[in-house]
Amino acid sequence: MEGISLPLSGLLASFCIALAASPLLIRFLHRLKFGQQIITEYGPTWHKGKQGIPTMGGFIFIGGTLLTYLLFGFRYYGTLHAGVSAMIPSPGVMAMLVSLLLGLMGFADDFVKIKKKHNQGLTEKQKLFLQGLIGVAFLIYDALRTGGRTWVEIPFIGYRLELSYFYYFFAIIAFVGFVNAVNLTDGLDGLATSVTLPVLAFFAVTALLRGALELSLLSAAVFGGCVAFLIFNWHPAKVFMGDTGSMFLGGIVVTLAFLLDMPLILVVVGLIYLAEAVSVMIQVAYFKATKGKRLFKMTPIHHHFELCQWSEVKIVLVFSGVSLLMCVIAFLFCVL
Repeated sequence: MEGISLPLSGLLASFCIALAASPLLIRFLHRLKFGQQIITEYGPTWHKGKQGIPTMGGFIFIGGTLLTYLLFGFRYYGTLHAGVSAMIPSPGVMAMLVSLLLGLMGFADDFVKIKKKHNQGLTEKQKLFLQGLIGVAFLIYDALRTGGRTWVEIPFIGYRLELSYFYYFFAIIAFVGFVNAVNLTDGLDGLATSVTLPVLAFFAVTALLRGALELSLLSAAVFGGCVAFLIFNWHPAKVFMGDTGSMFLGGIVVTLAFLLDMPLILVVVGLIYLAEAVSVMIQVAYFKATKGKRLFKMTPIHHHFELCQWSEVKIVLVFSGVSLLMCVIAFLFCVL
């Protein structure tokens, strides 16, 4: 019971903090005129009605998570393993630092969009460089934590595949790829939040069962903050998380997978993120190969379903339902 009480307390605290802060932050963003810029080439024409809705709302769950972690997670400092005696960040602290850095990068992207009054903020090269830099720093830490382990466990069969030096190439691609995939999922009211909630629940319970209370606390805290945020982000949204929030969530999801020694589980629990990213890659490749033809009506894939006359609410419910199903499958067959 003691183990369960910590993540539950963290979830409740983060929810209450985020819920109390939401109206204040939304009013503040309105006052600063930090509204979403809508360019129809990046989405259906009817999204133009979302113009001016406050963005950077990711600060709601970021703040709830950070304050909760400061309240409950202060005890988690120390060594990585018996062979390391220096005081270094614990896994949860490192996950928070990495995610906050990604959130800060997202904030810069959102701020540039607002200043330019355009849907394009930082360039793709700038974002990839910064994400890669943060990813390399995290993977160096993770190598110290694991003693330089280079194998990955394949979900469902439990086979440990040794990748040797190729592991680091795989790891940086997975880190940057899934951070951006979560970002791509944030394209409809409540979509990224709803899809991510089952993933956070999966990591919270998995960490708890493995005795990683700190990571369970962190997952639960983000979960609580996201539930509070969803109240204001559900269609019709009163606030958007912006890249500030989606980059932070991407960082949390990716670092939790690596810190729980199950990076390949992202292919299962993150199936929706993967589908969003792959749909964009397929569209681009098909467009170039056919000299201008499109396989999907629009990508990421949620826009394709919009143009197939699915409502935003239907897409969110279906996508989050798939996310929940994949998380249940992963838990039953890969964790228990």
